[in-house]
Amino acid sequence: MRTLPDAFIPELPGHYSGKVRENYDLADGRRIIIATDRLSAFDTILTSIPCKGEILTQTARYWFEETADICPNHVLEYPDPNVVVGTRLDILPVEIVVRGYLAGTTSTSILTRYKRGDRDMYGIRLPDGLRDNEGLAEPIITPTSKAAHGGHDEPLSKAEILEQGLLTQAQWDTVSDYALRLFARGQQRATERGLILADTKYEFGTDKNGTIILADEIHTPDSSRYWIASSYEQALASGSRPESFDKDFIRSWVSARCDPYNDPIPEIPDEIVEQASRVYAQAYEAITGKEFVPDVSGDTVLDRIRANLAGYF
Repeated sequence: MRTLPDAFIPELPGHYSGKVRENYDLADGRRIIIATDRLSAFDTILTSIPCKGEILTQTARYWFEETADICPNHVLEYPDPNVVVGTRLDILPVEIVVRGYLAGTTSTSILTRYKRGDRDMYGIRLPDGLRDNEGLAEPIITPTSKAAHGGHDEPLSKAEILEQGLLTQAQWDTVSDYALRLFARGQQRATERGLILADTKYEFGTDKNGTIILADEIHTPDSSRYWIASSYEQALASGSRPESFDKDFIRSWVSARCDPYNDPIPEIPDEIVEQASRVYAQAYEAITGKEFVPDVSGDTVLDRIRANLAGYF
């Protein structure tokens, strides 16, 4: 199967690489964002998953359109299935994570910390007696710092964000309001599709007028944790991990074989990579209700993208 491990296009200006996206800043204030097939987890790149970049871009497109009435987003156009052209923003230095369940596998997840005995985290007090993957009384915001490439995201409380000057009070009020409303819409739509949106993260930026804009992606299998609603109660009762439609599938495979933050991570087998590609496609179909049909035009994915972006050279 074809993959897009990188998307460097020398004819485009202002290039820089993110964990899974290649970005190009144009002189007119637009930004070209190409979603590659790289899979990032545990603050590193694990492998490349066929069709992942296309699925992420199209899933985010669905959600940007579904939430445009809640807050403004950066999207201007989609010249290719892997590409969004958006307004260039100054990204706020805090990732806004919203959690509706006691879940997660990463070092900053509330489940990992809860099982270590932590009850006070992110400026929030959680009660004793919660089970793995149990629903919280109401969604909570658990912000993290935006780590440099290869670094670790660090947990933050609202008080720390304000004390460190990462956001102003007005900015915090706006992004927290947007995030909770976006999450409520996501949970509502997920429920209608037989899914549970357990948690997600949002990235916001400001435009040249200082307006706060939703950036990056929204409610994708990379930025979110989705569970199958019909089997959730049984999984909760048995203490097993709920069936998921997200990269928790590979996170769990890795975590079962090493300490991913301290040990060398084993190579991901081809059959796991292929299974992950199917999971991403199934996630797109479950979330949107649309069939996923990959765009196979061009000799390679990068050739197709180059052709579709030629007008920007």
